[in-house]
Amino acid sequence: MALRDRWPSRTMFVYAAIGSAVGLGNIWRYPYLAEKFGGGAFLIPYLIALFVAGIPLLILEFGLGQKMQKGAVDSFAAVKKRLSGLGWWALFTAFIVISYYVVVMAWSLVYMLVSFGVQWSDDPKTYFFSNVLQLSDSINSIGSIVPAVFIALIINWAWIYFCIRKGVKSVSKVIVWTVPLPIILMIVLLIRAVTLDGAGVGIAAYLTPNFSALLDAEVWRAAFAQIFFSLSLAFGIMIAYASFNKKDSDVAKNAFIVGIADTIIAILAGFVVFATLGFMATQQNVPLDDVVASGPGLAFIAFPKALSLMPFAAFFSILFFLTLLTLAIDSAFSLVEAIDTTVLDKTKMKRKHIALVVCVLGFLAGIIYTTNAGLYMLDVVDHFVTGVSLIVIGILECIAIGWIFGADKMRAYVNKVSDFKIGPWWDITIKYITPIALAVILAIQLKAEFVENYSGYPDWAILVGWLFVLVPLVIAFLIPQRKVKAA
Repeated sequence: MALRDRWPSRTMFVYAAIGSAVGLGNIWRYPYLAEKFGGGAFLIPYLIALFVAGIPLLILEFGLGQKMQKGAVDSFAAVKKRLSGLGWWALFTAFIVISYYVVVMAWSLVYMLVSFGVQWSDDPKTYFFSNVLQLSDSINSIGSIVPAVFIALIINWAWIYFCIRKGVKSVSKVIVWTVPLPIILMIVLLIRAVTLDGAGVGIAAYLTPNFSALLDAEVWRAAFAQIFFSLSLAFGIMIAYASFNKKDSDVAKNAFIVGIADTIIAILAGFVVFATLGFMATQQNVPLDDVVASGPGLAFIAFPKALSLMPFAAFFSILFFLTLLTLAIDSAFSLVEAIDTTVLDKTKMKRKHIALVVCVLGFLAGIIYTTNAGLYMLDVVDHFVTGVSLIVIGILECIAIGWIFGADKMRAYVNKVSDFKIGPWWDITIKYITPIALAVILAIQLKAEFVENYSGYPDWAILVGWLFVLVPLVIAFLIPQRKVKAA
């Protein structure tokens, strides 16, 4: 049997895990949630969620992959044969997410290229929807492929392939640049942003605590959901990455470093975003709430508008979209690597051939999101996959390790290889607190789904969303089980 690939150093593993965790959500979701849910007070439930769900699950996934020395499917199968289906479901979900995540990267690439002329300056909203996306009137009108987005999608998939074609060897060479670069770029953008007129208005809105918000259950749901999704949990990524560690690598310390680094970068991104939006509100003489947005609206409408108002707009626009691309690429190829690792474990195919097949299939699956209705399709699929699939996978992971494998048994292994020892609190968290918290989030989500159609989409679109949850689930647990020897 061929020797398993190894990270060149522990630092490279930590870089890779941080690169996977830190993505577009740090830029366009955390700052928005903080402003919406209590300003500085949102940091309280966010940090609580980090330590009672995020880091415990990171320890679980790092420990599982490192102990079993296998990808997600075979790691869960080593716990119990039928649990391989859980690993397959995580990987199918990773594939679905990567198919549209790279399309968002394609938008970023288009914007970086047109930043030289700041072409959106007159009307960023119209430019995004009409010029870049060429968005149709509704999801019922699929239309045709948008050439610029399609070509950018090809370029991004080629980039991803060359990042992961040699596994940890090529990934290690890439992350040396792509992990620190966006942090450096964000610091440059922050220095520029805080020197703008009105920056203090935005920062004040971002930081001023509204402690009464902590009484709202929705605030806690948002905090737990953001931590869960931000750390790349339940995709099989962290299991695959940890499987390339030596079995005696420090699990606990690695998990705390990655979780805390991701949080610090999200907080830093909030300063960049809100200082810039404060400037924009001041320039337009409107309330800050009028310019705050989340998701694509923040990254491709609100922020570009603010950038267009700055001196040296083209330069700072290029920096911003380069930051988005470098943040996104590590998350993107980590999703592919999670899939590649399992295929490599189960076949005799060469890694570069596996990478090519997965990248081509991911590209083909993403074409639907390059059509005139692409944004609608992306919105629906993302809503159901991240709102249902990932949460259920997270709950099942807790059951698999906390109850079937044994939380005490996993903790004993983690403590054996870690300088920082975790106590019985971890067992309680994995067996009770994390799955209960995720179950509450799921219940709130499902209640909303059955009250009315998400965002007013037609019934057929909602059905498509549910199919992206249920079909991978059914297929995953129908895949023939092959006996896997426990590590």
